[in-house]
Parts: sequence; structure tokens; C-alpha cells
Amino acid sequence: MSNSRKIKAIITLLVLIIGYWLQQREEQTNATIPQVENSEKHNKTGFDYLPTSTTGTIIKHKGYQLSYNEQHEQAEWVAYSLHKNDIVYTNHKRPFFIVDPKVSTKSADWRNYKNSGYDKGHLCPAGDKRYSKKAHDETFYTSNVSPQNHQFNAGIWNKLEQKTRYWAKKYNHLYVVTGGILEKNLKTIGKDRVSVPNYFYKIILDYTEPEIKAIAFLIPHKDSSKPLYKFVVSIDELEQKTGIDFFPSLPNSIENKLEANTNYKNWSFR
Repeated sequence: MSNSRKIKAIITLLVLIIGYWLQQREEQTNATIPQVENSEKHNKTGFDYLPTSTTGTIIKHKGYQLSYNEQHEQAEWVAYSLHKNDIVYTNHKRPFFIVDPKVSTKSADWRNYKNSGYDKGHLCPAGDKRYSKKAHDETFYTSNVSPQNHQFNAGIWNKLEQKTRYWAKKYNHLYVVTGGILEKNLKTIGKDRVSVPNYFYKIILDYTEPEIKAIAFLIPHKDSSKPLYKFVVSIDELEQKTGIDFFPSLPNSIENKLEANTNYKNWSFR
């Protein structure tokens, strides 16, 4: 056999060996990755946690639902189920923000935020939906964002998002509703006139018997170093400000008690 044929044979053999090694390595890696189920599969109570909509425009995505307000070009609320198994740390590639294909009137274009001085602040955080790339990427629809001051978005709001994930791991399964307070005469940005809320809220429900509990936050849209418990309010107060019935499917005896409550002592603020 000539030297050139020997070299070709050796190269071919090496390619086959390396290809086999890479295939085996990929199979071993995939075998070690935990299979995380969507939190909706853990909603075995059959509990309908969606609030009422003041606009009648409810959009359902894989990982979250929202009520879109065309007048303010953003969601009046975003709601989703958050199970402890959803809290994973897979780093998906960050996609571009795009309009929501399910909003018939079209959600605001991302260019409204360009040079506005405001972040595209997530309502349902991408960090809560890392269990699948599809669920993660859905959070980058512009129907799921609201103009947020960067110090607020990266500060107290981010702190609350991290605390929500902590509670999901501690209490097993939560329902989360969040949004901006959409009212008259708000400042707007861009040609679509996207409203800039003065306040943002988040409601967290632990629908686990025997201790069913809920906690609600109303945070001014500005930087703050105050502890989170300083922003605890009743759900009743948020309903008065928004005109939304947040948990209409709760039995009245439970709903009335939870929504009037401002006690945060049964939530861990470590």
C-alpha cells in the first residue's frame, strides 16, 4: 500500500473513532440532564387561577396567560403556574423581542422602547420559564413587557422575582399574577404610545392545603432599597386600583379571607 493510501486510511479511521466518541459523549450528557415537566402538568387541583379581564382579550401561551390592554399597549395582567421543578438554570440563547402573534390588534413594536430611557421589563420573567426553550422564548413577546426604569427593573423588581422563585422551591407550587397599574394620563413612549405605569404589582398564591395563603405587593416605579415586606398590600386594594377580580374561582370563604389579608408572617423573608 502506498504512503498516500496509508495516510487516507489512518485519517478515515480517526474520523470514525472521533465521531463514535462524540456520539457516546452526547448520549451520556443527555442521560444526565433532568427531564423537567411544564408546571401546568403539576396543576392537579384543576384550579382555574386566571383573573377576570377588563378588556376581554385573554391570550394563552404555553407557559403563561395574559389579558392584553390595547389602549396601554401591554398586558393588564400576566398569570402563570410556577412549580419548584420549573426552577432550572439552563442558559438558553436570548432571543429578540417580537410582537405577540396571538394578539390580533398587534402588540407594541420593540422599537417603541428604543432610546426611550426604559427597559423592556418582563412581567413573566424568562428566568421562570427556563425548563424549555419554547416557554423561555415566549416571554420575549412584547405583550409580556412593560416600560421599566433600569434601576427599578434590575433592583427591587428583580429582587421580588428572585424571592418568588425561592418561595416556589420552598412551598412547592405557586400561582403568580403580575402587571402594571394601568390608569388614565400615564406617560407614554414611542409611536404606539406605550404607557409607563407608576406602580407595578405582583400577587402570589400558594394553593396548598391545609395552609392556603397569598401575598400581594404594590411597588412604586422607582429605585428602592426598602425590604420587600414594606410593599405588602391586600389583594382587595389591588382589585380596587385595577378593577380586576384576581381569583374569582376561589371559594368565597377562602377568597374573602385571603384578599383582605396583609399579614406576611407566614411567608419566609430570609
